[in-house]
Amino acid sequence: MRYGFADQDWAAAKAEMKAILAARAKLRGMIPYSDLVGRVKAIQLAPDSFALAAMLGEISEEEDAEGRGMLTVIVVHKHGDMQPGPGFFDLAKRLGRNTSDIMRCWVEELKRVHAVWSK
Repeated sequence: MRYGFADQDWAAAKAEMKAILAARAKLRGMIPYSDLVGRVKAIQLAPDSFALAAMLGEISEEEDAEGRGMLTVIVVHKHGDMQPGPGFFDLAKRLGRNTSDIMRCWVEELKRVHAVWSK
């Protein structure tokens, strides 16, 4: 069980989410948290839930380990700053990114991910 979801449901939702993110990254696009959770059908996630944050973290860690950067850099707030949330930058720092200037960190990671997926 993870965040109240059976392991197989979690895995299915994560695979679905990764496919959605990869398709958007191929187009050099971004996606709001609320739109992303609305497109995942395997489980119901809230845009501000710990479960979503955990799933996004797992995806970014796995993608970064494969050398493709933090894929979840494209998941952003729909209103306001239109950037990833603070959890993204916490993970970025743990993965060795320089987060002293979060705008620069975000833009550099976004360019990296878009370059990888849009090939």
